[in-house]
Amino acid sequence: MPITENEDTEKTMSSDAGIAVVRRNTEEVQSRGNFEVFEELFAADFVDHTPQPGGFTPDRDGARNLYRALRAAFPDFHAEIHWQISDGDRVTTYKTYHGTHDGTFWGLAPTGRKIHFETVDVMRVRNGKITEHWGSRISLLLRSNLGFRACLRCAKEVTKKRELGVTSLPPV
Repeated sequence: MPITENEDTEKTMSSDAGIAVVRRNTEEVQSRGNFEVFEELFAADFVDHTPQPGGFTPDRDGARNLYRALRAAFPDFHAEIHWQISDGDRVTTYKTYHGTHDGTFWGLAPTGRKIHFETVDVMRVRNGKITEHWGSRISLLLRSNLGFRACLRCAKEVTKKRELGVTSLPPV
């Protein structure tokens, strides 16, 4: 069935609106730490299909907590969006994250290192809300930025604490 001009315009407006929602999350929540906007943009039944480091749950609370942890460890954390494209209700974004490791992250004391890593993720936007996410695991990308030796030290510390019965530790 061919798309009429009205249907095509509606689809374009929907795609543009989805891109605007995801861009707003990247710029205002991730890059500026505006968590009031997070509450506005993320659906109550949000699902993250990409396991994230630190034991964050794959739901809205987990996404909020991950964003807060990143901003605490990297106070100048921000993203540079290179491009975005939409396909129906899914928005794909290619971006580079930047920041300075000035706070504890995964049990690793601040290193003062500047980090940057590229990522591509997909977010589903329905009725103006982010409902789902698929993307790269940031743990692998950050490990290379923070130094593999530091992460090995962190992994050894976490393993030792687990052996001692400490249960509230992030996965390594």
